[in-house]
Amino acid sequence: MRTLKGEVWALIVYKRTGMSVMQNIVVLTTLKMAKRHAYEAQFKLKAISDTEEHGNRAAAREFKINESMVRKWRKLENELRQVKKTQLSFRRHKARWLELEERLKQWIIEQRTSGRSVSTVTIRLKAVTLAEEMKIEHFQGGPSWCFRFMKRCHFSIRTRTMVAQQLPADYNEKLAIFRSYCSKHIADKHIQPSHITNMDEVPLTFDIPVSAIRTTGHEKSSFTVVLGCHANGQKLPPMVIFKRKTLPKEKFPAGVIIKANEKGWMDEEMMKEWLREVYVRRPGGFFHASPSLLICDSMRAHLTADVKKQVKQMNCELAVIPGGLTKELQPLDIGVNRPFKVRLRAAWERWMTDGDHSFTKSGRQRRASYATICEWIVDAWANMSAGTVVRAFAKAGIISEEPHGTESDSDSEESEPGMFDGDLAQLFNSETEDEDFDGFD
Repeated sequence: MRTLKGEVWALIVYKRTGMSVMQNIVVLTTLKMAKRHAYEAQFKLKAISDTEEHGNRAAAREFKINESMVRKWRKLENELRQVKKTQLSFRRHKARWLELEERLKQWIIEQRTSGRSVSTVTIRLKAVTLAEEMKIEHFQGGPSWCFRFMKRCHFSIRTRTMVAQQLPADYNEKLAIFRSYCSKHIADKHIQPSHITNMDEVPLTFDIPVSAIRTTGHEKSSFTVVLGCHANGQKLPPMVIFKRKTLPKEKFPAGVIIKANEKGWMDEEMMKEWLREVYVRRPGGFFHASPSLLICDSMRAHLTADVKKQVKQMNCELAVIPGGLTKELQPLDIGVNRPFKVRLRAAWERWMTDGDHSFTKSGRQRRASYATICEWIVDAWANMSAGTVVRAFAKAGIISEEPHGTESDSDSEESEPGMFDGDLAQLFNSETEDEDFDGFD
């Protein structure tokens, strides 16, 4: 006998039956080691069907189960017919706020019927708004509640498919020519990976009203983040171009260059300022001692006569990616911009759901400050690993192979960091990872 409890049971049976203690011990040990069985929904439905013809007791004998289980399953027949055939049990908790969840469910159905996308964040924000309207106290609408709510309503997250860039008919030939040009120039000038640079603009907006959920009223306020990185994994500081006539009078974090113009977009003057203030910070860039290669797309601001002249003066060669081939040849587009925007999205979600907010007299929530957004940009860019950057250059065919010993991120880097853990992350990651993020709603 392995436990004191087992010995007590054995003595009780011994007194009642007169059997030997050893016989009772063997019987009880066998009973204790018996495992509980979990039955699939299709098995339970078969048992229920049998009861209709032969009754509960006969069905229990036929399927070798307890009669009480048959009675329980018959009460759950409607639910069993709605779940997967392999469903084992019903362990979910009942909803605590039935009316709130019913109203929220109808709102989600209306949004999807209208063709509007609904994310888990908008669901949580709408739930909090409904709770305030219904005067429900202590309702937080956290990620785990959202996860359970979606399971109760049988909602799933739909990933948004992106429209692929149309490749030109002779794209294979153009790919080969561009890569050959870069390889020849790198070999002839003995350009090191630390002097092979790619730059690109990432357009963002303060608000993207994807649904009827609240916004901060800045849907048309756009700005641009200019990113630059080297083939050895090093990164240049980001430059942010805000859409305004003057620079914001705020205290900005270190590690970011702040600019402003009327369009909030890259033009010839902004490109020249990027060369003077950002590109010059590459290794040895101040004295232009080492030959360099600057890779960029065919945007007009990159190709003006004054820009080309300034690039030449910096002992640098400009490699312009042919139109329509940035997704194949631009390292930032291939493997950096997307995880960067995912990190921005995570920062925005944390601020939107947990941050301290101020409101106008009309009750509209104020947008995040310029300085706050720049903090998100600095943090997101700093957390992009060297391995991610190097892999992007290798995939673009700019460098022959990924150097050994380079820090490498797992595939999870492109997932949404810092928001959810464990099983919840599997649900919420799919929403963000597979859709573009172009701003802060």
